[in-house]
Order: sequence, then structure tokens, then C-alpha cells
Amino acid sequence: MTDITYTPPKIWKWDASSGGKFASINRPIAGATHEKALPVGKHPLQIYSLATPNGVKVTVMLEELLELGIKEAEYDAWLIDIMESDQFSSGFVEVNPNSKIPALMDHSVTPSQRVFESGSILFYLAEKFGAFIPKDPVAKTECMNWVFWQMASAPILGGGFGHFYAYAPEKFEYPINRFTMEIKRQLDVLDRHLADNPYLAGTEYSIADMLVWPWYGALVLGRLYDAAEFIEADSYTHVMRWAKAIDLRPAVQRGRIVNRTWGETYEQLRERHSAADFENLK
Repeated sequence: MTDITYTPPKIWKWDASSGGKFASINRPIAGATHEKALPVGKHPLQIYSLATPNGVKVTVMLEELLELGIKEAEYDAWLIDIMESDQFSSGFVEVNPNSKIPALMDHSVTPSQRVFESGSILFYLAEKFGAFIPKDPVAKTECMNWVFWQMASAPILGGGFGHFYAYAPEKFEYPINRFTMEIKRQLDVLDRHLADNPYLAGTEYSIADMLVWPWYGALVLGRLYDAAEFIEADSYTHVMRWAKAIDLRPAVQRGRIVNRTWGETYEQLRERHSAADFENLK
């Protein structure tokens, strides 16, 4: 163990200069920092997001709904650049007081409905359109088991493992070991379940898969934190099978690039306002 011992002060004080890559956008208080209204497009569903794993969940869900022929799921997706503090604008805070992407405004109802937190958004859309959530009570309960598993587990992957392995200004053995151990345990949980089930809710592709795949699917496919080799991703054969199968879905291929501003140019669609926007990528 080589970590430098830290003795916490009696009262914690915010040091805005600490925190590594995301120091400029992390703070111990909520609320807006500046006045700026959110844009509103022509469709009833307005998404304000970024193509991080949490953002990908929602655009994949919407593209899957459109793939089913549900025209009412047409949407506008506006880029929220978190490194530019767009999430702290007065308009965004009004939609999501927690200042985290993604956020949804549904203008098809009166009054317009705000929905925030990715799990809540997917559940809202599944209920609204009657799709991607099992109707059988047993299967629906299993689906919701994994929905809540994801909401509880993914912060350990992102804010825990991802931060200390990939983003922390200094790498220390203890937090990396601690969070790696937990992430490998979570992958083992998924792998054992997927050994007997094609999808998380059983035989039916559902919002549970759409919530888990952008985190754990991306991790084993080598798209998250450049950590696939480190965690021995290939050893989780059932997770890998599941991740690759979902990756082939046309709606997933579209949804994962919406509000994306990095990577290959053909994988970057900063904003999405119609299906034709995908045709202009090169």
C-alpha cells in the first residue's frame, strides 16, 4: 500500500482547485449559475443531453420506439455541454434541479411534463408508449429488479471505478483496487444471470437492457475508460454475448451517437431533430 495517509479535517471545506478533470463543474451546492433558456424544437419530446452512458440510454430508447413505428416518439435532442456548464443554466435547472443529464420535456401533455433521472425517463416512455416493459407481472418485476440494480450499481462504475482509474489527478492503489473488485463482482452478477437468459428481464428485450448496456456493455466492449483488458472483459462471456447482440441493433447504433462530440466524425451527431440527420454523417 503506497497511498499517502489523509487525515480529514474536523469540518470539510470546498477546495475548488481540486478534483481533476471535472473540478470546474463539480461543486457542493445546487442551483443555476447563469440565465439561459433552453431551445425547443418542433417535436413534443425534447431531450437535453450528452452521449455519456446515462444520455445514451434515453436516445437508444427513443430510437427503439421509432424503430417500432411509433411516430409519436419523434424527438429533438439538444446538446448539453457539461464541460461548458450548460447543465447549470436556469433553463436546464428548471427541467432538472439536480443539474445532471439527461433531461426530458414532454410537451404532448398539458401542462408540459418534466422528467429527469435516466431510469425515470425510460420508465416514463415505456409506460407512455406501452413498449419495452413486459406486460406479464413476473417478467415486469424482473425487469424492474434490473432497472433498480442499474441505478444503484452504475454510480460505483462511473463515480467510483471510472473516476479513480481514469480521471483522478493522481492514481492511488486503494481506491482503484476497491472499486475494481466491486465492478468485477457486478460483472459476475450479470454474467451468471445472462448465462440463463438472453436479456435481463428474460426472453424479452426491455428498458432494463437499455439502462445497463451503455455502462456495462460499453465497458466490456472496450468503449469505457479504456479498461477492458484491465478488468479481463473477455472472461465475462455471457455479458460479452449480450453486449455484442445489443450493439448490432440499428436503433442502438443510432442512439449511441446522438449528442456525441468525440470519436470518429461518423459517430458524432451533436443534435438530432429528424431521422434525416443520421444520413448526413460521414
